[in-house]
Amino acid sequence: MSTVEGFSSIAQCFASDMDNETLIFRKFDELGIHNLLYLQCEMMELEARLKDLDRDAAKDPSLSGVFRWWEALVKEVARGKDCRPEVKQRMDLIHDLRRVTKKEYHEALVLQSQVASLRRPEKRVLDVCRYMMTHHFGDGSVFNKLDGKAAGFLDDEKDLVTLKPAAETDALSQFLRQHWVQSVPKAAESFPSVGRFEERIIAKAVNATTILVAAVFLIGSMIGFYFVKHEVTKLVMIAVFTIAFATSIGLITTARRVEIFASTAAYAAVLVVFVSSDLARSASSTCEACIRPTGPVG
Repeated sequence: MSTVEGFSSIAQCFASDMDNETLIFRKFDELGIHNLLYLQCEMMELEARLKDLDRDAAKDPSLSGVFRWWEALVKEVARGKDCRPEVKQRMDLIHDLRRVTKKEYHEALVLQSQVASLRRPEKRVLDVCRYMMTHHFGDGSVFNKLDGKAAGFLDDEKDLVTLKPAAETDALSQFLRQHWVQSVPKAAESFPSVGRFEERIIAKAVNATTILVAAVFLIGSMIGFYFVKHEVTKLVMIAVFTIAFATSIGLITTARRVEIFASTAAYAAVLVVFVSSDLARSASSTCEACIRPTGPVG
């Protein structure tokens, strides 16, 4: 069992993951949206006040120069008690706009956008974190390491984000993470059911598989076309190889749809060129055989 308890124990367990996939926290979407809605209402109020001041200024010709000339506005405000109330209201509104617009509303928008772009944790990692949040005894009894509201911060999966998600999210990488041979280091003896592996090993395995698949599709297709002589069979082989190639890209990479279309079209073009040149040679040989004399010409 860990030598520390409470929050220190949780921090120690989560930090033990060398890939930092266990850095999972709540993002409080509802509270963030509440904050933006309130700030937005405050901005709308400032907008309405500004329009009211503009309408009032349009009715008073003596204020037109002050509101069109920044230096005149500053000079008027510098008069202190002698400053006209309309000018003082305008300057106060300008300061409120700076505070709310730059320091609060827009920064909140940018931060909320960044939080919204964070990815959710994988179920595999989330299950491990939930397991680490509890003590497991030999008699099968279990109790939480944290009490109060903190004990259930991993319950709402939709409101969780991971600070360092896995670099590759393709189907092959996900499959290897689920079935890779895992080890239980001595540092994790308090969690005998938690296996560990290094993400870099998964990345190397995926890279090696990608290279092997690419070689098979290129070299294998050429060897197949070399031994197959029937034209219709070659066309069927082009279709099969192209479909298999597109499927492999979708499974072992995170390519976008446009990238899958482009790479598949390029691969199909290579196959067509190879088969076309072979068909041209076959047709040329057939024509030469047709025109070759078969007997004496008298």
